[in-house]
Amino acid sequence: MVHRADKASGPAGLSQLSDEQLVALWRRKAATGGGPAAAELLGRYRMRVYRWCRSYVTDHDSALDLAQDTLLKAYEDFGSLRQGARFGTWLFVIVRNKCLDELKKRRIRGTGGIDPDTLPTGTRDPEEIWLEQLAFERFATLLDTVLAPVEKQALSLRCFERMPVDAITAVLGIDAPSGARGVLQSARRKLRAAVDRDDVGGQATGK
Repeated sequence: MVHRADKASGPAGLSQLSDEQLVALWRRKAATGGGPAAAELLGRYRMRVYRWCRSYVTDHDSALDLAQDTLLKAYEDFGSLRQGARFGTWLFVIVRNKCLDELKKRRIRGTGGIDPDTLPTGTRDPEEIWLEQLAFERFATLLDTVLAPVEKQALSLRCFERMPVDAITAVLGIDAPSGARGVLQSARRKLRAAVDRDDVGGQATGK
């Protein structure tokens, strides 16, 4: 029997598959490393992983290094992904653990399979991707300025990944009665106030 995902396993066909279909195809090809299905799925999340890392560390180079390390670890640890689990949620947990380990190392200091650099980045126009990155850089700067770390992480997951509030509560380990909902409300209030201050300042200087 030929699986539907196998029929679309060519380079163009893989981009049409859902995350769940790519995970299933990767499992079937696990003996040979996952092949194109692994590269397509990890490549699909490459920019998201970078954004997640930027919600923990503020500099571009560190976030980029952490993102590459995370993608490689996800490739190596793919067998730990439970049947029926969402790939994106599983991957975020890996990101979070990696970033927390890095932050812990910084505090202490006082401060084989797949090459992440070969992962596909999609077929969009390079200028479009660059503009998206520029917009995120500005947004990330605002987040770093006014939000607490857990607020940045929760808002990034909600805005960029459309992750359900209950899932954010579980992934971030928020134990407050209102869970991630209260964290998100606080983050939005702070951002609105920051944007209002910026608008007033811009008008005063004629920008």
